Amino acid sequence: MNKNFAAAFAIGIAVIAIVVGGVLYMQRGARVGLAGTFLKVRTAPLDDNSSVAVVDFRFRNPGNTRFVVREVTLILEDASGNQYPGRTVSESDAQRLFEGIPLLGQKFNKTLMTRDAVGAEEAQDRMVAARFEAPEAKLDSRKRFIIRIEDVDGPVTEISEK
Repeated sequence: MNKNFAAAFAIGIAVIAIVVGGVLYMQRGARVGLAGTFLKVRTAPLDDNSSVAVVDFRFRNPGNTRFVVREVTLILEDASGNQYPGRTVSESDAQRLFEGIPLLGQKFNKTLMTRDAVGAEEAQDRMVAARFEAPEAKLDSRKRFIIRIEDVDGPVTEISEK
């Protein structure tokens, strides 16, 4: 009787392990979010008390569900850890920004905007530009920039400058 019980117990544990492993395997891509890195950061003054930051970045959707952008925000984090959200610039305004401020250089990527969709396992290079009510020196002495991207279904992804 002891041997029968031990064999049944071992078979039961093996079946449970197989079921749990199968569930985890089936759910491996069922996450909503993005992973990414900064490629290039550029800043320029607009006047004495405001400036603009342009961030080119690369991101990837590692999940098997589509990510649809609700909102994109560029956040400045200063040396003391305080965070200041910038006012995000639209694609048409970004074109005029690059034309009007040669210091920024060339526009390499399309702006990540509301309602842009990122397919499953898809990677893209995009940019975000934002105006900050701070002099350029404050942007240049930052701790980091953070790009906050919100999905229409609620999940929020943050990509930060290293």
